[in-house]
Amino acid sequence: MKIMFWRWLINVWPPLLFAGIRVKYVAPDFKRIVIQLRSYKINLNIMRSHFGGSLYAMTDPWYMAMLMQILGSDYYVWDRRAEIDFLSPGYGTVTAVFTLDDTQIAAIRAATEGGEKHLAHFKVEIRDRADKLVATVDKTVYVRKKPHKR
Repeated sequence: MKIMFWRWLINVWPPLLFAGIRVKYVAPDFKRIVIQLRSYKINLNIMRSHFGGSLYAMTDPWYMAMLMQILGSDYYVWDRRAEIDFLSPGYGTVTAVFTLDDTQIAAIRAATEGGEKHLAHFKVEIRDRADKLVATVDKTVYVRKKPHKR
């Protein structure tokens, strides 16, 4: 799927669109995605900062989506677990950058080669425009080769 179309499709998906979450960049090889959450009157809490749920939502599907694109249709890829640590209020536009490197991808392929399940762990930071750390999110993604490819 072309990157621009994929990005557009994700950006008009209602749960993200109406939360103010936007995909700003997708690398052609899907190894880097940049997500932003902008402030709107409808997505702020009583303290005028981002809702914690919105901060989490901006980090939810990306490692899973990246791995699905990179590994292809021979693999099951599911979000398994997430934990968010709120460190400071998120005001204005906040950004999360998701990256995968060749070493991580090779390790996932090696761990699943015989059909075993693998739980891949990732960490992402949410930062504001001043580069202040707002939250960290630990993600666990389940990966396993489909039965006909084992």
